[in-house]
Amino acid sequence: MDTVTVRIMPQGEAFTAEEDAALRRAGSIIQGGGLVAFPTETVYGLGGDALNAESARKIYAAKGRPSDNPLIVHICRLKDLEKITARVPEEAMRIAEAFWPGPLTIILHKTELVPAETTGGLETVAVRFPSDRIARKLIEYSGGYVAAPSANRSGRPSPTLAKYVLEDMNGRIEMILDGGQVGIGLESTILDLTVLPPRILRPGYVTAEMLGSILKEIDIDVTIMEADSGQAPKAPGMKYRHYAPKGELVIVEGASNQVAEYINVQAAAEQEKGEKTGILCASENFSRYQGNVIKCVGSRRDEEGIARNLFSMLREFDDEGVTKIYAESFEASGLGQAIMNRLLKAAGHHVVKL
Repeated sequence: MDTVTVRIMPQGEAFTAEEDAALRRAGSIIQGGGLVAFPTETVYGLGGDALNAESARKIYAAKGRPSDNPLIVHICRLKDLEKITARVPEEAMRIAEAFWPGPLTIILHKTELVPAETTGGLETVAVRFPSDRIARKLIEYSGGYVAAPSANRSGRPSPTLAKYVLEDMNGRIEMILDGGQVGIGLESTILDLTVLPPRILRPGYVTAEMLGSILKEIDIDVTIMEADSGQAPKAPGMKYRHYAPKGELVIVEGASNQVAEYINVQAAAEQEKGEKTGILCASENFSRYQGNVIKCVGSRRDEEGIARNLFSMLREFDDEGVTKIYAESFEASGLGQAIMNRLLKAAGHHVVKL
């Protein structure tokens, strides 16, 4: 059976009667053990009842995702944190007051209310309080606890538009709530508060510098910018190849003129072999490139724009049948760290350094 897509684009403070009815229907699906994809401020999420072990199993099956990869539990009220976490330390409250609702996930010790299927077998739980209005209303109508990884097949670029959710999930889930293009375009920052000092496990819009304004000390997991370890993942995206387009992706790092020259030579050689080549670059260097498909991800002066465009452009390369992609590298600080984390994962850490 095909998945039903419902458009929800609230213009004012309140949802229309039709939109509210669709949200209530979606909430009922989740409470009944079904799955609904929905927009957040980061990417589209694939939602199921976080407190229902069978719902978690359905999420893993729909995504084709390894079951040791934890799911994030989404809430819509700060007070609901207390029911699913064994204790809420003082630093967690300070972080929540500063960044929630918003694109930040925190990891705390879980209560028995959260099944092991949701947490990937761990005694910790990842929790997020999104700012997106559609997401929060859906969570409310779903009973308050929605487990939601990104709404894509495992390993594929996370969807920032409902059409890419449908491409991956049609027939696998009951409903998609189409809220248009998301605002940020990269998944939430993940901060582990069960260790000292607190550790960033996945970079995102909330940067280390921003978290450092609240916490005295902060650590960054080494796997953020390096190849995956053999450790069991404590947060989504730590262990497995993620965000990958269908075509092979190579990142080229170096001086901009050298990078452009190298990519042009390689792209020409690949085209002679019958490959369809794609180039992902910043606007500052767009005119330097020659290839079958050249995409400008944005200006290096606008990292938010690059973050918002990245996943959709990787998907567009697939739409256009590109088989070999070359991408410029970006500054790995601030939001750039999150951009490079996603690019490195998408490329399987295949980097050419000039």
